[in-house]
Amino acid sequence: MKILTTKQIREADAATIKNEPISSIDLMERATTVFLHQFLETFGVTVNPVYIFCGPGNNGGDGLAFARLLHQHNCKIHVYTVGASNKGSDDFKTNRTRLRELVSVKNIEVEQDIPEIPREAIVIDALFGSGLSRKVEGIFAKVIEKINASEAAVVSIDIPSGLFADKPLEEEGCSIIQATYTFTFQMPKIAFLLPETTRYTGTWETLDIGLDRDYINQADADYYYTDEMLVRSILKRRKIHAHKGDFGKTILVCGSHGKMGAAVLCARACLHSGVGLLTVHVPECGYQILQMSAPEAMTTVDRHQYIFTDLPQAGSTALNNYTTLGIGPGLGTAEETTLALKNILEKAKSLQMPSVLDADALNICSKNPELLELLPENSILTPHPKEFERLTEPAKNDFHRLQLLQSFAKRYKVFVVLKGAHTAVGTSNGKICFNSSGNPGMASGGTGDALTGIITGLLSQKYDPLEAAILGVYLHGKAGDLAVESMGQQAMLASNLIDHIGAAYKSLT
Repeated sequence: MKILTTKQIREADAATIKNEPISSIDLMERATTVFLHQFLETFGVTVNPVYIFCGPGNNGGDGLAFARLLHQHNCKIHVYTVGASNKGSDDFKTNRTRLRELVSVKNIEVEQDIPEIPREAIVIDALFGSGLSRKVEGIFAKVIEKINASEAAVVSIDIPSGLFADKPLEEEGCSIIQATYTFTFQMPKIAFLLPETTRYTGTWETLDIGLDRDYINQADADYYYTDEMLVRSILKRRKIHAHKGDFGKTILVCGSHGKMGAAVLCARACLHSGVGLLTVHVPECGYQILQMSAPEAMTTVDRHQYIFTDLPQAGSTALNNYTTLGIGPGLGTAEETTLALKNILEKAKSLQMPSVLDADALNICSKNPELLELLPENSILTPHPKEFERLTEPAKNDFHRLQLLQSFAKRYKVFVVLKGAHTAVGTSNGKICFNSSGNPGMASGGTGDALTGIITGLLSQKYDPLEAAILGVYLHGKAGDLAVESMGQQAMLASNLIDHIGAAYKSLT
């Protein structure tokens, strides 16, 4: 699903009005009707009082139209416009006139006009939409502060008022609605997916209001949202006569003394992803651990007892035996390991071998940035935010981090999986795909090692790097969602996630 800018959303509205054709007031009515259905699905025909606060623009027009439709369900409503006694958009004025024929509409001009909001109320936030371009001030800020101070459930129409859809907040302390729910039109806003701003949206749902499909299909977008429909289209079905050789020969290089758990988790996830043949290269201290923990994998042993220093056969020909490389989890950053990483990257690049780098492989590269020039083209890097910061620079804000992600991926011609609540896959052509699966229970040690194993296993099965990254991130999150149903967020372990990879696959078939 494309994520369009506010300018493009306005253009999509205009294209819909022109090409359908439909009047703007009727398009607003359609959107509001869809919003009403979602509201009733969430709350039912509520006996709670509903307080509806409307700004003077089209978002306020949505609120007024919603009030009229909700009134038809005999709900108890209290409607307020803010700073709009003699102004407003044309559609706002039309809906205000229609509503005034049915119920009283009060206007808030000064702070004393703001009503007390009972805790059992449901508040509808229709003050400002996605076109907001400057911070909220004056009486609007006072209304937002009053709503946030109440204990009522708050539902925002399209976007929480005061939140910018696709640019960073101007400063700390801005007046922004802290929504319980956000029902947004047609597609999510980029702000819904970023750590600094997602806290304002609460639970959000995307509502299809039938904007012009041709315009959306032709629009150029930098950001995308990965949904289940897209993932289903990526997933390959196995042929009845398939054999293990069809699904690749992968080598994972991971683990060191005290960090063999990372190697085990990565290997087990890779096996569950569907890899054909897996070999795990570990230091001597990890041999028995791997043989007992992942018997389906073969194991090669480093000449060093505790760290990675080289592959068998002096590393010069060892990679020729494999189709895919995954390296980094639990690897350590010893000097000998740094030299060994340099050697293996040089060989992988000469072979144009599909490769995944994570954890200490990335930490070594951040300390030795010349190694980044050795990355095989279309490699997949899977940093968490701090690892990414060490590879690039500290980000000024979440939007700056996305710019750094785009620049880094384009410069080195790689794919970067920037892990987080909505993991962002940065592509070598500057596009970014945000993930839709996963939950906070995955914020624990080892889940990143599992992701490396899954993505490496998908590469081995001849998914192209973009497909492997998008599908791997989604499967990883979906497995976490399934695991959390039985384990709960606090108790879930990376091992539980790995045990649910099979169920995640089945959910897509």
